[in-house]
Amino acid sequence: MTNLYNLSKNELLKELWASDFKIRGILRHSVNLADAREKIHQYLNTLERHYFSIYSDKKFQKIHIVERNNAKECIRVLKNIIRTENEKLTGFSALNKLFKLANSNQNTLEKISEGFIVELIHLFRGINGKSGITDSVFILEGTDEEASQKRTEKLDEYSQYIYKRISRFRSGLAPEMEDKRKNLQQKIINYFKATESDWFDYKWQMRHIIKDMKTLTSLVDLNEEEKAGLETAKKYNIPFQITPYYLSLFNEKGLDSKDRAVRTLVLPSKKYCKNVHENSQKHKDMDFMGEKSTSPIEGITRRYPHILILKPFNSCPQICVYCQRNWEIKDIADSKFSYTILNNALEWIHNNKNITEVLVTGGDPLCLGNKQIGDILEKLSKFDHIERIRIGTRTLVTLPYRINDSFIELLNKYNVPGRREVCIITHFEHFTEITSDVIDAVSKIRKAGVSIYNQQVFTYYNSFRYETAYLRKMLKLSGIDPYYTFNTKGKDETIDFRVPIARIEQERKEEARFLPGIVRTDEPVFNLPKLGKSHLRAWQDHEPIMILDSGERIYRFFPWESKVTMVEDYLYKDVPIYNYLKRLQSDGENIEEYGSIWYYF
Repeated sequence: MTNLYNLSKNELLKELWASDFKIRGILRHSVNLADAREKIHQYLNTLERHYFSIYSDKKFQKIHIVERNNAKECIRVLKNIIRTENEKLTGFSALNKLFKLANSNQNTLEKISEGFIVELIHLFRGINGKSGITDSVFILEGTDEEASQKRTEKLDEYSQYIYKRISRFRSGLAPEMEDKRKNLQQKIINYFKATESDWFDYKWQMRHIIKDMKTLTSLVDLNEEEKAGLETAKKYNIPFQITPYYLSLFNEKGLDSKDRAVRTLVLPSKKYCKNVHENSQKHKDMDFMGEKSTSPIEGITRRYPHILILKPFNSCPQICVYCQRNWEIKDIADSKFSYTILNNALEWIHNNKNITEVLVTGGDPLCLGNKQIGDILEKLSKFDHIERIRIGTRTLVTLPYRINDSFIELLNKYNVPGRREVCIITHFEHFTEITSDVIDAVSKIRKAGVSIYNQQVFTYYNSFRYETAYLRKMLKLSGIDPYYTFNTKGKDETIDFRVPIARIEQERKEEARFLPGIVRTDEPVFNLPKLGKSHLRAWQDHEPIMILDSGERIYRFFPWESKVTMVEDYLYKDVPIYNYLKRLQSDGENIEEYGSIWYYF
């Protein structure tokens, strides 16, 4: 098929009409938009009947069931897009744009994006059973032995392809990565005039959190873009923090493909800082998840019947740029621990017997000392209705030395099998973050009989083919269970991190699914503001309802409780797939390998 990504709008328009000349004919010969809408609905209904009728022409019956099933989904999406209800909800009419384009309105062509046209090209191809999502056909024929051999050969083919893709990656455990880290570690130790024993003391690490560009550039090379981001952060008083340990994961001589992910997690970009500042100037609420609306008392967030979030501390050893709580996370020096707020929150939990599980997070609660953590665990353990205490912390990633013997003693004390579980919820974003020091910390926790679960945020910087699959593989080998994969929150300031929903769905189907079941235990989810997680693998939980002229899909999400309560839906404007693929292309990825992304809805 034609490579669409280097074509002009006029060339794309020709490709669009070539993909379905009947729709163009309907649009050109309809008296008005309402007439066109009715005729296209009739056309789509007829197509759908033909695909699944035994009386249809042979040309329909010859189309493989995989293509016919995809055609059915594309028909459903196209029907959604031309519905008047969805036009009213979104304030936009894709059909109106198509109507004008079909009637040679050059002004309309100038105003729409390439992404808009390419989305519709794929839909038109899809409804006609010509998606081209795969040219591979597999049929089991012959005797049982012959069929078994063919299946084995096919599975070997899959395995070899996956191995080839994964073999380009290096985790933090790779010898060359460990050597680089040790060298930079020594440089950092020398810079701070410290000792090796200081390095392994988490309190020393906390006292030497890096917050300024002068220190940072004395230890690692930064490019001009990174420097501009830090200068802008300083200008607008936007905090950034990096632990000495996490800095040792950087490539000392500057950004490269192996440390790209870890750098972008902690170095705020100029665009990010400007967006945060503009939001602040406009008094725009950056609480994307609407936590203020789900907090029955200060220090608690509740979105589900049995579990709630307890937030005793509002900073972290290291501030992640993509954080959903960037609106309340403070510089660690400005953060305070309040026993009054904590005790009021604990009293609220004590009085609500519906709560069986508490996620202690923040910020990062392991910024607190073991005495304070012990006080929290002690009080929660006295509430008979609390069955599980989760400790949400990224210190396993950013400061593994925090997992010291005293902390392990607390886990041993309060984790009581059959009565109460204490577990760790952490956030590994990339396999580069898994090091020998991490393995040591994980081993201590696991020996205490405590489980560790990972919640990954699926961002641009871990969305390359098989990156997240390799992370899962390394997590499981390290003793950490993949738990959730979150679609990046739709916050304006974190636009550089966001990827289309279709990509996380594609990753699940075409990459995660090829791993053993015990490795792919995470569930891809979208966190609805105020309402909570919605699964991303089910049509009944979400559907695309519009494609904007920018190429952005508008999704309608239905909350987790929509089958038991008449609850409001939520509309979400996604990242354009076209823009995402062009960005991948500029970063050296072969975007032909992502071709099926257009058919994930």
